[in-house]
Amino acid sequence: MLTLPRTLHLTPAQFAEVCAANPEAVLELDADGTLIEMTPTGGSTGARNFRLLAQLHGWADASGDWLGFDSSSGFLLPDGSVRSPDASVLRRERWRALSEQERDGFPPLCPDLVVELASPSDAPEALRRKLAAYMANGARLGWLLLPQTRSVEVWQAGSVQPRVVAGADRLEAGPAFPDLVIDLAPIWEV
Repeated sequence: MLTLPRTLHLTPAQFAEVCAANPEAVLELDADGTLIEMTPTGGSTGARNFRLLAQLHGWADASGDWLGFDSSSGFLLPDGSVRSPDASVLRRERWRALSEQERDGFPPLCPDLVVELASPSDAPEALRRKLAAYMANGARLGWLLLPQTRSVEVWQAGSVQPRVVAGADRLEAGPAFPDLVIDLAPIWEV
């Protein structure tokens, strides 16, 4: 069990050391250096995320221009935070521009597409703050999937507020992510 004082503030390098010493812990680092403890997801959320990842993986592989990441992947964002989206996609050319050391650690960049999948225990406002942080750090598109209401909040780069898509069974990413369409029905139906 990991117990740290709430007043502790870490640098990204110190955070990497804490993660290496506690591989079973699920942690993120906020921009102010505080640790964010996360709990493992429940079965329904895990199954939904698996279905989402399968679709993103299929699209990324078919296009050849993109690389996908799962919820265990941490990214060192420009604001100094280390975040792990539930799913994310990065243009391959940005990945190739990183050194081997940067790829093996927390890649120092924000993914192009970030997805957060709300579980029953998540506070939607906390997820919205996370999406806002991704957008402020350079994400081009963010999706907040809310299975309880079968809705999606679509966060676009440069937009002030997300667009809410209620009752959606299909989600199109738009021209920045050619041909990326997510079939939400199997995700909602878990």
